[in-house]
Amino acid sequence: MCPVVKRKKSKFTIPSKYLLLIMTFICALLMIFTFFTDYSGGPLNKLVGYVVVPFQDGVSRIGSWISDRVDELGELKIILEENQELKQQIDELTIQNTQLQQDKYELNSLRELYKLDQQYSGYEKVGARIIARDSGNWFHSFTIDKGQKDGLTVDMNVIASGGIVGRIVSIGDNWSKVNAIINDNSNVSGMVLASSDILMVTGSLELMDQGAIGFEQLIDSADKVKVGDKVVTSNVSDKYLPNILIGYISEINKDSNNITKSGKITPAVDFEHIEEVLVILETKQQVVD
Repeated sequence: MCPVVKRKKSKFTIPSKYLLLIMTFICALLMIFTFFTDYSGGPLNKLVGYVVVPFQDGVSRIGSWISDRVDELGELKIILEENQELKQQIDELTIQNTQLQQDKYELNSLRELYKLDQQYSGYEKVGARIIARDSGNWFHSFTIDKGQKDGLTVDMNVIASGGIVGRIVSIGDNWSKVNAIINDNSNVSGMVLASSDILMVTGSLELMDQGAIGFEQLIDSADKVKVGDKVVTSNVSDKYLPNILIGYISEINKDSNNITKSGKITPAVDFEHIEEVLVILETKQQVVD
């Protein structure tokens, strides 16, 4: 015998979209009913109190909540737009501020060069910008953006910040390489301005870590030279023009021979920060000739 299979009765279901339409229709009828019916008295009063009024209150609350959220979204959109505009204004102001700071720095630098030009007005000069430098913390050897096309030649003196920087050692059509007085291979004949005593200024990158360069061969038997005295290039220098400030004596020591003295000089130029220089358009040899 074949087993008897009982069929399950299919459940009656209403699709959700139709159910939503029915409920919406009922709600609309109730709203119309309450609008046109006076239920202040009579048997419907309790029904209205328990069914219709809470429903109306719920609908009112939902409508108010939706209205508030719509208003908040509108305000949020306005705030976001204003925030974006403020960000753009901040970016523009930041760029303008940076440009103004750069302009101020360049103006101060040009003023320093102008003062330097007036200080050494007896020489014809041309301004130049540093475009490269050798590795290290100091501008001991660097390249400028002027060369033979601008009338420059080897051994022309380079000045900045009120004092001597170095001299041109090699040159091209539109560039020149400068060897600074702080370089290890640099020797400059100097003179103590107060006493006219001659000394030899020796470059030292090791001493520059202490903010100084060295000097030696100072003959000062009368002990006239003091800390703080100015040192300038001397008349007997074979590469440097005379009376250009080198720096200030910061330390004096008597040598073992008890005849000469040596010590340290604080350079007049800040060799850690140089961007523009002036090149004197004549060499020491040309001046002598």
